[in-house]
Amino acid sequence: MNLSCSQWQDNSESVKHFAFAKFSAAAEQCLLLFTLILLMFLASLTGNALIALAICTNPTLHTPMYFFLANLSLLEIGYTCSVIPKMLQSLVSEARGISLEGCATQMFFFTLFAISECCLLAAMAFDRYMAICSPLHYATRMSRGLCAQLAVVSWAVGCVVGLGQTNYIFSLNFCGPCEIDHFFCDLPPILALACGDTSRNEAAVFVVAVLCISSPFLLIIASYGRILAAVLIMPSPEGRRKALSTCSSHLLVVTLFYGSGSVTYLRPKASHSPGTDKLLALFYTVVTSMLNPIIYSLRNKEVKAALWRTLWKKALTRG
Repeated sequence: MNLSCSQWQDNSESVKHFAFAKFSAAAEQCLLLFTLILLMFLASLTGNALIALAICTNPTLHTPMYFFLANLSLLEIGYTCSVIPKMLQSLVSEARGISLEGCATQMFFFTLFAISECCLLAAMAFDRYMAICSPLHYATRMSRGLCAQLAVVSWAVGCVVGLGQTNYIFSLNFCGPCEIDHFFCDLPPILALACGDTSRNEAAVFVVAVLCISSPFLLIIASYGRILAAVLIMPSPEGRRKALSTCSSHLLVVTLFYGSGSVTYLRPKASHSPGTDKLLALFYTVVTSMLNPIIYSLRNKEVKAALWRTLWKKALTRG
């Protein structure tokens, strides 16, 4: 049921506030979902913060691969913090409103972190390609300067796309309804509330999604195609196993992130439904961010060792 917007409109009948739709009329269901999301949120924050801290404080991990992993962890922290706190509040409180400016801010940061992660995952694939296909030149070609440039470009692309998309969408007029049938200010549900013809805006969102999701993904596919070709001609089974093990964690993260993102933003508009979109949103904002630290720490002995050293040092400091 749509909320009345009369108290949130000015004389020009323009909506100044939105409200997130209530997940369920049953308080027990909302409380259960609140508890699950809160636990996953805390696990995500803790895991990503520990990985970033372990990499920064352990000189043995000051390599290109772990530099990108630290950036990925920081992106995941920002990604979840831009969405989850307001989502949790809306689940257990009647204060489900958000101002137009607050909604635009949330959309900007969510888009910034999501697009930056797309680009960073491509940079990580390029790093693995250089390490496996050009091992003799890896140290010189993947210099600190180049790694920093790739990370800066990833963040910059996210910032530019976030600013552009947010400005383009919020230049539209919103005259009601004001209820967002979603957990946060994502692009499609906000566009659905705009007045007038939004076909150009929808086309722009789709084009940006294709460019920012498909282009990095194609670079990842190309990198791993070359990696696979190089691995197959390696004479040593041990070498093949080691090469593939360094890529498996990244491939799993790419599958989770790009899979959920593609289903959300690249499928036809007619196939969208609020229920499906909410489930997908929970997956790519909460579940994926929680799984990434687990994937990297469980499948990487160096990260596990660094995490234990970091935790041990903190325990000794407190003692």
